[in-house]
Amino acid sequence: MVKYIGSKRALLPWITGVVGQIDGISPIKDAVDLFSGSARVGHALKNMGFFVTANDLHTYAWVLAQTLVQANRNQYPPERIQPILKRLQRLKGRPGWFTRTYCQESRYIQPHNGAKIEAIRERIELEAATDQTLWAILLFSLMVAADKVDSTTGIQMAYLKRWAPRSFNSLRLEYPPLLAGDGLALQADALEIAPHLQADLIYLDPPYNQHSYLGNYHLWETLVRWDRPQTYGVARKRTEVQKRKSPFNSKREARGAMEKLLGSLKAKHLVLSFNNEGFFRAEEIEAMLKEWGYVVRMSQTHRRYVGARIGIYNPQGQKVGQVSHTENQEYLFVATHSKRVYNALRSKGTSRLAG
Repeated sequence: MVKYIGSKRALLPWITGVVGQIDGISPIKDAVDLFSGSARVGHALKNMGFFVTANDLHTYAWVLAQTLVQANRNQYPPERIQPILKRLQRLKGRPGWFTRTYCQESRYIQPHNGAKIEAIRERIELEAATDQTLWAILLFSLMVAADKVDSTTGIQMAYLKRWAPRSFNSLRLEYPPLLAGDGLALQADALEIAPHLQADLIYLDPPYNQHSYLGNYHLWETLVRWDRPQTYGVARKRTEVQKRKSPFNSKREARGAMEKLLGSLKAKHLVLSFNNEGFFRAEEIEAMLKEWGYVVRMSQTHRRYVGARIGIYNPQGQKVGQVSHTENQEYLFVATHSKRVYNALRSKGTSRLAG
């Protein structure tokens, strides 16, 4: 899976453990991951046996969700996909716009890998033909391969001054971690799609501060859309990053957006992830969730992503900022209509009653 700020990789046992407790008391058949991002949580929920609907606005996240949530391993087994990946792997590099923009004008990926990415990306359109799911699976494999040879700290707001050791490795395509069973991947604005969705459990992991995921992962958006966008700045971000903002990325608009979202959800249980670097204090989130009846708050200390731990540098590689803190507090809120679920979670001793 790709490196992703805000990814719940390290927190998955905690999240799935809480969901498992809920399921043990109030059985869950289906779940929605409304801001799916890297799709790690949606993938984990599907692995628990639920029918999962994963949604995200960005095209790269939609591709991740199509692969990790929607694709059925029984229909796309290794024996079907591996021969295609081998054909793509044998292609010779074809340097062009992508290599020039992201490997020379900027330095996210070394040119030899950039040229290989271009050749593979062009051929994927032919290999997948009209099969949308196969298209997503092949793109997923390419994204993960590119991520393993990039030269960043995990976000694409900038790149390292010197090539990362992994960037010298050759690009390698691998079969994705597909799961058996069905799911659904949607690409929509969460505020617009939420009123039309219904599930036993809805998981929320909204943007929590001013940094947009499109800005942090513009390279993946371009790789997937393959549209040669206009770019700007040293980082060669897509120009739409300057205009396309979520209300959740605005301190002024985030509260109204959250209240509107919560008021539109139809579910027995909500599980919401947040941390103490976001726009809201934990008490504010609890207050917004109180309409659901029973609210439990849990927390864990968690290491911040690597870029936040090594400091801030300008494009010349000079250190221009100091590390303020290396850990944050991760919160997990459960809002439920079930008093039995509330009592069970509250009795663990890691929870607090809202209000």
